[in-house]
Amino acid sequence: MSSIRDKALRMNLDAAKYGTFAEIGAGQETAAWFFRVGGASGTIAKTISAYDMTMSDAIYGASPRYVSRERLTAMLDHEYSLLTERLTKGRGRTTTFFAFCNTVRARAYSDKGGTECHGWMGIRLQTKPRGAPNDILLHVRLLDDTNLEQQRTLGALGVNLIHAALYHRSNLKMFIESLTDDVRHGSMEVDMLKFSGPDFTHVDNREIALQLVESDLTDAAFFTSDGEVMQASEKLYRKPILVLRGSFNPATLVHLDMLSSAASEFKKHLGDPAKPWVELMEFSINNLFSPVGSFTHADFLQRATALQKLGKNVLVSKFGAFHRLGSYLSRLTQEPVGLVLSLDVLEKLFEDRWYDDLPGGILENFGRLFKHQLRLYVYPVLDRDSGQIRTLSKAEINDTLRSLFAHLTENQRILSIAGNANRELLQFWTTDIRRMMQEGNDQWRALVPPEVAEIYRQTL
Repeated sequence: MSSIRDKALRMNLDAAKYGTFAEIGAGQETAAWFFRVGGASGTIAKTISAYDMTMSDAIYGASPRYVSRERLTAMLDHEYSLLTERLTKGRGRTTTFFAFCNTVRARAYSDKGGTECHGWMGIRLQTKPRGAPNDILLHVRLLDDTNLEQQRTLGALGVNLIHAALYHRSNLKMFIESLTDDVRHGSMEVDMLKFSGPDFTHVDNREIALQLVESDLTDAAFFTSDGEVMQASEKLYRKPILVLRGSFNPATLVHLDMLSSAASEFKKHLGDPAKPWVELMEFSINNLFSPVGSFTHADFLQRATALQKLGKNVLVSKFGAFHRLGSYLSRLTQEPVGLVLSLDVLEKLFEDRWYDDLPGGILENFGRLFKHQLRLYVYPVLDRDSGQIRTLSKAEINDTLRSLFAHLTENQRILSIAGNANRELLQFWTTDIRRMMQEGNDQWRALVPPEVAEIYRQTL
């Protein structure tokens, strides 16, 4: 691990790289490092802090939100264009230019509890002299309690991003993990990182989302049904959300029926049935009840591609317990949230053994899980011993928790969905389908959507 001081000095001494720094909302925290270590004239063409909103609008144009991806992009457009217009003629033959920008909402002296401190940060850069520009954008949540600590984190992250963009862009894992150099653990969360441009066409931003979670920079990363990586609140903020979690290896006809059945019931709790809501497939690398097991990035991308072919948004997370997923979603929206699950998974939720890490045990779990307007939508399962389809009314709950179960069902926090559940589909679990695929038994193709069958057929 290199120190921030060493990184800034290395860049100052690299005469082939030269750029502009524009930081608004939280001071000149990144540029300050380059001045502090000496030799800043070797890296910095200009620094600017358009702190006043009127001044900022005059330079970058009016914006409905000052801490946003849109504002960051406008800053990069302006600063990079100005930099290359003025300096390409004189030094463009031997220099790769970059513009580094951020727009941040950090802790203010007047802040009360609950204020979201976050920012957008990015770099537009050439990878060779006179080359076309490329962008690397990220979103960061600042988690420290004081403005001074947040400034320290912000400056270090900025130096790390520029250094990684210039020297580690060919190694995804090293790039991402170097973002935390000299940053105290727990000070920040990087929940979105996106590469774009002609020199990054080989980069799959969905894989970056997975790496952010694996490298512990965030609890969850989000991408849309068309593969666009986004900061989750861009899509989910203040929206009703319906979530199905699983390994989706592969996604099956049962998964689709679970979602469509839950959607019919979910709409009844929206107040306005026409209100737009977001459907989400959550893939957890730490799912307690449906362990993903060992998987490669290629395996993950195959699952993600299949879900996208079905038109689904994807959340990749490290949430094991359901209450952690529920808490995460409640941070994004106060609107209704529905979690779709099968009856056998619900029954596991009512087992004490999963909650040893919670001081309040299973009661604390349900207290966190049902915060705000969250409901569970429970899909039937086939009992392999009896051959009967079991619905919510046949749930096997420990006698000591029966009254809690009754309370939650009577108050419609747990609801039954039946949909088109049928014996022919329910008798095959995902593990059965995987075994068929490995054994060359084509019966599996009738158990998954055609789009999914085609994707997996290509790799068998």
